[in-house]
Amino acid sequence: MRTHIPGKEQTLLGCLAVLNEIEISYLYTIMILENGFILSFPEDLAFDDDALLAFCAANPELRIERDENKQLIIMSPTGSLAASYHHIIHLALGIWNSQNSTGIVFDASAGFRLPDTSIRAADLAWLSRKKWDALSKEQKQKFAPICPEFIVEVKSPSDSWAELQRKMEAWSKNGVLLGWLIDVEKEKALVYHESTVDEISNFNHKLEGGVVLPGFEFDLGTLKDV
Repeated sequence: MRTHIPGKEQTLLGCLAVLNEIEISYLYTIMILENGFILSFPEDLAFDDDALLAFCAANPELRIERDENKQLIIMSPTGSLAASYHHIIHLALGIWNSQNSTGIVFDASAGFRLPDTSIRAADLAWLSRKKWDALSKEQKQKFAPICPEFIVEVKSPSDSWAELQRKMEAWSKNGVLLGWLIDVEKEKALVYHESTVDEISNFNHKLEGGVVLPGFEFDLGTLKDV
């Protein structure tokens, strides 16, 4: 009989098993987070981009990132409610983008290799067509070595607000021009510009794309109806 293992622990054991299966027997330490865990390796044994791509392919159900210190951040899958919020925002941006044809929209499965060498994924990202077209086909097929101009992160119940703020700051330092951090449960949002952060304290408000996404607006109130 198989013993039931709680979600986080099951995810951890599954990933460690995959490390052995793909013959990555590095020494590592583990730090448990609210919604996942961090694997740290000695500097000379850290995952390079290709090894990380293989690890992600072996764990398609997980959200896996690498920070600027080469630590792997492995998070549990997003809950159904949070995923529905992503879809609503993605749909709104997709409609605007199809009308303007100025860029490419990415979902949470897209990883980007940022200037600080980290590999990050946002719940939603947008990159201008000019920057996307400057990449080679090979670069597009892996973790694109570029920072999107616009990203969105939506807080799940298991996410730490402080951790998400740190992630948004990292996005900004790497070149994001506009970022939205949204907490639907508490009806608040932070809007990250290049040098300032605006706080939205209620959902009777429309977020604007500004100069990054001219004419794009998103009504936060639509998220309350899910």
